[in-house]
Amino acid sequence: MPPANINLTQLETFLWVASLRSFRKTAEKLNTTQPAISSRIAKLEETLGVRLFERDTSFIRLTTKGLELVPYAEKVLRSSTQLVDRIGYARNIAGTLRLGVSETIVHTWLKGFITGIGEKFPEIEISVAVNTTANLHKKLVERSLDFAFLLGPLADLRIENHDLLDFELIWVAAPSLGLSPNRRLTLNELTTQPLLAYAEETRPYVELKRALQKVVEQPPRIFPSSSLAAIIRMAVDGLGVAAIPRQVILPDLKDGRLQEIFCEWTPPRVKFTASFLDEPYNPVTEKVIRYAIELTRDYQRQIQD
Repeated sequence: MPPANINLTQLETFLWVASLRSFRKTAEKLNTTQPAISSRIAKLEETLGVRLFERDTSFIRLTTKGLELVPYAEKVLRSSTQLVDRIGYARNIAGTLRLGVSETIVHTWLKGFITGIGEKFPEIEISVAVNTTANLHKKLVERSLDFAFLLGPLADLRIENHDLLDFELIWVAAPSLGLSPNRRLTLNELTTQPLLAYAEETRPYVELKRALQKVVEQPPRIFPSSSLAAIIRMAVDGLGVAAIPRQVILPDLKDGRLQEIFCEWTPPRVKFTASFLDEPYNPVTEKVIRYAIELTRDYQRQIQD
């Protein structure tokens, strides 16, 4: 058994300092002061009777004993989370989390997630930043976000990805373009109009370019955009044909502003993941992501019915 005066707060603080290599950044992350962080580490070192960090004016690094402690500290925090899951009360979970989301999530499921988290974990405060997947990935690595719902999975060994949602993409156009909704077009026929696409660094754009290179005779006009709202606006205004998640444009289809166009090739479904840095271990993030996955299962069933 560990000494009674080692507590979870000290271990969590230790893991964040080990990851961020900074007492100041750890204080900002944990919403406390730098002296409080220093005090927690000092007490932990005193209890264990070893130095956990080498400190000098330029940087902080783990000692050999500090490196040894990391997996044990992570195990203790995970075990404490499992204990609360089995025995404790969910409303004891508290903290502030910084969430990044892709715009598709904003147009579909974000409201359900925020509402669900507020009901399940009222002591958790979520801040939301909307951005492209490429920028969300960058912010995760910089640790300016705790987790993100984005086009995934991210091919980064530092990132842990959990499947969240996937959406069907359909071709749509304004009726004013005169494309027939009653027959299946070839890609060559479709590309007589500009194609309104996701941003160039995204998987849907890459897959579209790949498909076009195989069969299209003349280089098509492609208008990529990092804004889904802008793509929809351009499609409604008759500026081109777009492949958009069906769930995002249901009102436009119902009101006749857009119509579904059938083509011999349709982009694969877009997949979204809950993605986060796999260390240091953050029990609040883990808890929220697990609950988010539960919520998306219900949402996915609803949109498939």
